[in-house]
Amino acid sequence: MNLSVKLGSLNLKNPVTVASGTFGYAYEFAGLVRLKDLGAIVTKTITRNPKPGNPTPRLAETPAGMLNAIGLQNEGLDNFLEAKLPMLKKIGTKIIVSISANCLDDFIFCVKKLQDSGVEAIELNLSCPNIKYTGLNDKNKSVMFAQDEKATFKAVEAVRNNFKGTLITKLSPNVTDIGAIGKSAEQAGSDALSLVNTFTAMAIDINTGRPKLANITGGLSGPAIRPIAVRMVYEVCRHVKIPVIGMGGIMNSDDALEFMIAGAVAVSVGTANFVNPKASMDIIKGLKDYCVRKKINDINKIIGTVKL
Repeated sequence: MNLSVKLGSLNLKNPVTVASGTFGYAYEFAGLVRLKDLGAIVTKTITRNPKPGNPTPRLAETPAGMLNAIGLQNEGLDNFLEAKLPMLKKIGTKIIVSISANCLDDFIFCVKKLQDSGVEAIELNLSCPNIKYTGLNDKNKSVMFAQDEKATFKAVEAVRNNFKGTLITKLSPNVTDIGAIGKSAEQAGSDALSLVNTFTAMAIDINTGRPKLANITGGLSGPAIRPIAVRMVYEVCRHVKIPVIGMGGIMNSDDALEFMIAGAVAVSVGTANFVNPKASMDIIKGLKDYCVRKKINDINKIIGTVKL
């Protein structure tokens, strides 16, 4: 049985990856998960300089998921290259480094150093609600990169011109037409897309009358968003020819299969890691069992097979 899939020039042993920001830098899970069995590990998002993140509280549980407003807390690019990347390279599976910035110069600086360090693949996080940049669109307003077609194009183009490896662009669901944004990223040179990031949301403590997050709003993830995420993956797959990584509330293999049947080549497991650190391993096994039950010898045969 063939479980391998391809994202641009990046070959994965299976379609199951772990989402940025939900799996630390992977080695924290080493005692619980056979890390080398994962299709790929997407690192916690890194930035050029260290970021302290948002004030606490930064997490709040919801009835079918959670809100987070971490604010991209990380130790910065130099610390990642010196202290974390060497350990990640020893794991034995593909490593996709997630990066973010609030200006094109910082994106370019990061990708050049990552390429010099032998990084094969980058996930360009254009969709964090906390990262905005002024001057990339006609109206000269402050926008999230992934909420504007021209801003998306310029960011992806700038990175593409300075990185030879596999470039994956992470899209925001907080847009009117995600298919158009995906197409813009493809035209600018992205090898693949990952979607969706979290939905902007809010929760209030009725006893105090205050928002549950110090940041007021945060990103909603978990099973609550899955049907919307599946729909968005389906839409984007009909706008682009490049591979799509689907994510958003995947808790088990049935959820993963929904995304793949909708058109995703691979999936990324996020919030489930907080509930069940072994969720990714269970999903890989579930995909194998499904293929056996359906007498499918190549998992690629199920991609985009939704019947209309």
